[in-house]
Formats: sequence, C-alpha cells, structure tokens
Amino acid sequence: MPVPEVATRLAPLTTLRLGGPARTVVAAPSAEAVVEAVRAADTSREPLLLLGGGSNVVIADEGWKGTVVRIASTGRAVEHGENGSVVLTVEAGEDWDGVVAACVADGLGGLECLSGIPGRTGATPVQNVGAYGVEIAELLLDVDLYDRGAGVVREHVPAEELGLGYRTSALKGRDDAIVLRVRLALSTDATSAPIRYPELARTLDVEPGSRVPAAAAREAVLELRRGKGMVLDATDHDTWSAGSFFTNPVLPEAEAPEGAPRWPAGPGLVKVPAAWLIEHSGFRRGHPGPGGRVALSDKHVLALTNRGDGTTADLLALASDVRRGVQERFGIELVPEPVLVGCRI
Repeated sequence: MPVPEVATRLAPLTTLRLGGPARTVVAAPSAEAVVEAVRAADTSREPLLLLGGGSNVVIADEGWKGTVVRIASTGRAVEHGENGSVVLTVEAGEDWDGVVAACVADGLGGLECLSGIPGRTGATPVQNVGAYGVEIAELLLDVDLYDRGAGVVREHVPAEELGLGYRTSALKGRDDAIVLRVRLALSTDATSAPIRYPELARTLDVEPGSRVPAAAAREAVLELRRGKGMVLDATDHDTWSAGSFFTNPVLPEAEAPEGAPRWPAGPGLVKVPAAWLIEHSGFRRGHPGPGGRVALSDKHVLALTNRGDGTTADLLALASDVRRGVQERFGIELVPEPVLVGCRI
C-alpha cells in the first residue's frame, strides 16, 4: 500500500535540487500501490503528480498543490527464450542504471550504451531514452500500464502502440497512462549492441558497427558521460542538472546551418547537435545565469545546472536566454527535453 512521507519538499527528490513543496507526498513501493494511490487521488479529485527519479523534470518554485506519488516499485525477472535471447521484466521504480549494471554483470547485452542515465525504469519508454546510438525503442517489447480513464491495468501493451520517436512517445506529456513495468529483449552473449556512435567507437578504438564486450562498452560510456558531467555526483554541481536540457533539432537538410555536424534522421532530414548551435550562438561552458546561481555546465553546454542556491525561475531565465540566442543566430527554436511542471519557458 502507499506510504505517506513526512517531508513534502520536492527539490531533494529531483536531480536539479529545485522545486517547491507539495501538499502530500506518498511513496508507492509496488505496482499495486501505485494504482491504489492514483485511484485515491482521482476519487478525491486531488491534483496528481507522478515522480520517479526526478531526473527529467523541472518543478516550479511554487511546488505542486496536490499529491505527489513517488514511484518506488522494485523487482526484476529474466525469462529465457530461443536463440540465446531473454526477456527482462523490470518494475517501473527500479533505478535505471542499477538495471543496466546488473544486466552487464549477468552477461546480458543490449543496454550497455544506456549506462549512467539517471532516473527510474518506468520513465524510459515515456522519453524513449537513448544515448550513444541506442534507444529503448530498439529493445522494448511491451509495457504494463494503468489506464486512469478506464480505471484498469492494461498488460502487455506492445511497444508499437506507444508512438516511440526521438526522445518522445505517445505517453510523454500526459498522466492518464502510467507505466507500471517494462519488458525488454536482450541477448545472453555478454556482447554489446553494434557501436554506432562515432565518439564511442573512437573511445573503444573500434570501427563503427563493431560489437565489443558489454562491460567494456559500459565503462567507455560512463567515462564519456563523466567527462560531460552527466553521471550524478552529489558533490559536483556540474551534475545538478536534468541532463540534456534541449533536444537535438531535426531539420530539412537544406535548412541545416552551414558547418554544423549532422546525422541522417529520415528522408530529407538531418539531426543537428543542440550543443553545437548553443556554442556557436555565443554561449560557452560555465555561462552564468542570474546571479551565478545557475549556469551552463563547465563540461557540457547542453546541461543547465544548479550551482547550489539557484531557483527554478533562475534556471528558466537561463534556458530562455539560450533558446533566444539560438533563435536569433540560426532561426531554430530549441525544444526543452525535461517535463516542465507548473512552469514554462
């Protein structure tokens, strides 16, 4: 059953360490408890906010005038299939990097390039989490959902029904379908997915398309992420962020800025790095926001960081400055990647 929590401050529950209080916070240690807590809020017409690891969310300084359900369900199960494949079932509240680490340790391949990403497993299909050439969409079989409108749990909803796209899905930006658990198809050969990302291939000293031991790929990914301040560290303000704050724009090839790196993104389309656009609009690493209380990371311009005493208003002011600068320089409007709760830019 849901467990009421004494503390209602939301800032400590987010990786940005920002956000005001909630009226009520309850922890849901199982899928059943999640459903029970959501039904209770719906019955009482209480505004509801679902929170996992708090890694991809920006919460207003005013907080949340309602109930926050913190998804804390845990559990993993492996089911062996044919041809050396397995189905991994994971509860929504499991720490994502813990899942990846356990898979690599157990000789399961496929998730290693998604190492070091903070947050909970249930958020991975919502965001279609991806990094270093791999997306959840490639591995996801199906999910179990709580359908708030119908008041029922829907089991084994196929990945094909989730509208998975670049850092998005049909689940993003809505709270009427709540992920309770996910199922992923992995391999048992302890070998990575093909290394597609050029930076990762260089780090591993292999040709793009090569496969390497999953453990080696994980360590290389963690090394790269640490160098960009993208692995959580409570003592390092460069990691007090929501990860990449803006998505990489997908543009018609003819509209991509001259000299910008680009990758194919569909017929006639290319993906351009938001970091390149930001840097070439005059924003450097460490660029400060209001009063220096927030800043672009010292390691990566795509991360907006809380330097310890910032506010959400400070962070959004910095984000607005960056987005306006890119718009003025290139005519491209950057799109925020985190979910904005009670606020906007």
